[in-house]
Amino acid sequence: MRTQKAQIFIVDDHPLVREWLTNLINQRPDLVVCGEAEDAAQALQAISTAKPEVAVVDIALKSGSGLELIKDLKQTCPEVAVVVLSMHDELLYAERAFRAGARGYVMKRESTKKIVEAIRAVLDGKRYMSERAAAALAEKLVEGQQVSASPVALLSDRELEVFELLGQGQETRLIAESLHISVKTVQAFCARIKEKLKLSTERELLREAVRWQENRPKS
Repeated sequence: MRTQKAQIFIVDDHPLVREWLTNLINQRPDLVVCGEAEDAAQALQAISTAKPEVAVVDIALKSGSGLELIKDLKQTCPEVAVVVLSMHDELLYAERAFRAGARGYVMKRESTKKIVEAIRAVLDGKRYMSERAAAALAEKLVEGQQVSASPVALLSDRELEVFELLGQGQETRLIAESLHISVKTVQAFCARIKEKLKLSTERELLREAVRWQENRPKS
């Protein structure tokens, strides 16, 4: 039986969300928040020092990528179990998160009970996702199908990040700064996105990115 509280680290770029999660977790007799960060670089350094048992990570961060952070943590802190808590639809992002190294995925619209369940599940060495996402992933394994019928599901993690930022109205230079890559690399990603989505021009790419962003589930 565990005698000490499990150490939890929170990574989210919204101060109110971090405060809410801290209060939620600290109210549990077996859990305690040991630190927090708002971006990927800050989180990687702080988690390496704090050595929590679980990191609760949002995919969308102010600077850097949540998915890339999960990959980095898998390499530098493999003992830290990651639970993704995000507004992004599981059917598009859960598989990417698990492939990156996450152990759990919960959408922000879920009840607080589900968030705590996810943390405790990964502490017990289990994986955690909703029944909906589990069924979709199981169907893909059995039938070899894409989890999502959307062509956007064909994009790589980095291509999806660029596509998302385009939909938010960010220019190429700002996208490069946010993801810590060169402008030429962003342009190369845009070219591959156009090819995969069968788009001909930059204007079509921007229009599709904005349309996709507007139609995504909101937290």
